[in-house]
Amino acid sequence: MTIKGRIHSIESFGTVDGPGIRFIAFMQGCLMRCLYCHNRDTWDLHDGKEVTVEDLMKQIRSYRSFYDNGGGVTASGGEAILQADFVAQWFKACKAEGIHTCLDTNGMVRKYTPVIDELLDNTDLVMLDIKQIDDDKHILLTKVSNHRTLQFAEYLAKRNQKTWIRYVVVGGYTDDLDSARRLAEFIKPMKNVEKVELLPYHELGKHKWEALGDTYQLDQVSPPSRETMDAIKAVFVEMGINAIY
Repeated sequence: MTIKGRIHSIESFGTVDGPGIRFIAFMQGCLMRCLYCHNRDTWDLHDGKEVTVEDLMKQIRSYRSFYDNGGGVTASGGEAILQADFVAQWFKACKAEGIHTCLDTNGMVRKYTPVIDELLDNTDLVMLDIKQIDDDKHILLTKVSNHRTLQFAEYLAKRNQKTWIRYVVVGGYTDDLDSARRLAEFIKPMKNVEKVELLPYHELGKHKWEALGDTYQLDQVSPPSRETMDAIKAVFVEMGINAIY
């Protein structure tokens, strides 16, 4: 039986979701409810367009020359790991053609079935979003616990899976140095983590909330200052962790 995936949208020349120029499939569906989400319209698990692996591969092959020089494909979202069966088959097809694969995920793995290992076996790079190390603050920010995300981070470390950690700096939620320090302490022993990407909060997705009739709750939150970003970066650097923004 042909496995189909639900796709929200495609970006054929992405430059910020993994190394090089990338083909990005934004998968439909997400279980987190991040207050700053810039893809609010991807949450619905049943929305989006159904596609096959071959549908995606046809598009990728037409742009192949752009991805061969250090680029590749990225499964983003929404939350790509919710469609692990489909993404595993897609990445397997990419690997068969020598295309670099990247999984952009919040780590919400509900059950560690063999397909999760199949997906990771065909993933060259995992970009793991850790929203907040403090569970109470994580729930305020995303409406769900961080337990599954942290368990997934530990699973990636156990597999020695090449990983970048992504951390969005949001005023009043994740911009305190104590949270940064606790996160740094958590990932410091993980030899598979190559770097931490610090992402300044922005409200570019606010219009999507409004279009869906939702209230955007971070109206009064401004992007972090350079001083704030430098201070948070310094926390990681002082612990010997490569951090960039």
